[in-house]
Amino acid sequence: MNDRSPRIAERFRGFLPVVVDVETGGFDHRRDALLEIAAVLVQMNPAGELVVGETFRYHVLPFEGANIEAAALEVNRIDPHHPLRPALDERDALQRLFRPIRAELRATECRRAILVGHNAQFDLNFLNAAVERCGIKRNPFHPFSSFDTATLAGVAYGQTVLARAVAAAGLDWDAGAAHSAAYDAQLTAELFCRIVNRFRPIYEESLRRRLAESGRDQPAGAVE
Repeated sequence: MNDRSPRIAERFRGFLPVVVDVETGGFDHRRDALLEIAAVLVQMNPAGELVVGETFRYHVLPFEGANIEAAALEVNRIDPHHPLRPALDERDALQRLFRPIRAELRATECRRAILVGHNAQFDLNFLNAAVERCGIKRNPFHPFSSFDTATLAGVAYGQTVLARAVAAAGLDWDAGAAHSAAYDAQLTAELFCRIVNRFRPIYEESLRRRLAESGRDQPAGAVE
């Protein structure tokens, strides 16, 4: 029996799940402004369960020529031009966001971050568009793979709307705090961890089968 502590790098084929949520000026990732971005680290405790780690959130200045739809601002309640809004330009915001993610990759020996989001393709598209605009060469995230909690919650709880999925998972939802990138990312992270932990027996049974077929010892985090 291997008595090493379980490692998150072994759980997702070397990928590190990082929950991301963006608030934007619309739905078009190439044309509309990125206004706020948050990332939540996902970690593994000594028992092999996923837990929510630290949150990083930045307000972002609209890029030059960006479109901002009034309907989007009614939902996210952001005033992009408020004089007291502590907004950074896109490149600065992304570099600050990526720094702790790269550090976590090194600490966990994961090879790449994978974006977790609720309707993840939306967040990934806006992230990739901003990275491209800023000419950032070392994007820690996989460019097209993601984990979508809308899909996962549909399978686990029969709910795809974030507020309803969170409630179905037994978590509290504050409608007044929703549509803040940090809040939505934190609740999405809680939801993701709860679903993955719930499906752990299925993962471990599959792992046992694969290891038995290969004749190898089970790794840390597998059940005896």
